[in-house]
Amino acid sequence: MQQTSETAHRLRARTFTCMGTVISLTVPTDSHKAPQAAADELEAATAVVERLFTELDSIFSLYRNDSEASRLVRGELALAEASDEMRARYEEAAEWRLLTEGAFTPERPDGALDLSGIVKGHAIREAGMSLLALGMANWCLNAGGDVLVSGSPSPGTATPWRAGIVDPWDRRTLLAGFPLGGGLLGEKTDDGGSRVALATSGSAERGDHIWSVTAGPAEFRQVSVAAGDVVTADVLATAIVAGGVPMLNRATAMWDIEALAVRANGDLLATGGFRR
Repeated sequence: MQQTSETAHRLRARTFTCMGTVISLTVPTDSHKAPQAAADELEAATAVVERLFTELDSIFSLYRNDSEASRLVRGELALAEASDEMRARYEEAAEWRLLTEGAFTPERPDGALDLSGIVKGHAIREAGMSLLALGMANWCLNAGGDVLVSGSPSPGTATPWRAGIVDPWDRRTLLAGFPLGGGLLGEKTDDGGSRVALATSGSAERGDHIWSVTAGPAEFRQVSVAAGDVVTADVLATAIVAGGVPMLNRATAMWDIEALAVRANGDLLATGGFRR
């Protein structure tokens, strides 16, 4: 079911469920448009996003017996015979495995192919490009806590969107907030970069679904990464959970990101952007 909401900041949102999570598209109300026209535009944009997520889910979901991913796991289909979309995402995931020295991997511990670690980020990325193609400059797309933004909640200003990070020990409490965007997606800011994406990985929301590559228990219960693109943020958040402090150090040295990591004992490790 889709729902419409309007906040004190005159934001309007539509939501739908796909890939086992809730996806929301939020846009600021355009005062120059008739209310019904603005609502229709948001409805149409949400339909485009939902169709994209649904199509990718039909290919990559391991919870659907008829998906291409499930056929690969059962051995009914070889990767070389798979669709262009499947092979492209595998190649992207394999590249990330090399870049993270195995902390991020497209295979489960039993060797089965599982691209769920990159598919949601890819879906958000593609949805963002579709929204820009529709002429929408100001929006916030949130898929289960992984966020991509463009523009501002106050069009015509540099006011950023503000993403909240939930406390893994108390899901009713926000641990931190982080400003995203302020400029159009794809544009560079005065300092040469822009944080338009935030992704969070860990065991607090979905249990221990990330395969650790370190000896012993996982060092981090939750990791959030802000970056200039959503796939980088999503992949590195997962890789840091899997790889612990060594991967956190590698990620912050190699990529232009900000990170907030929650240790298993509750202590926090944060880069300068999060500390500010």
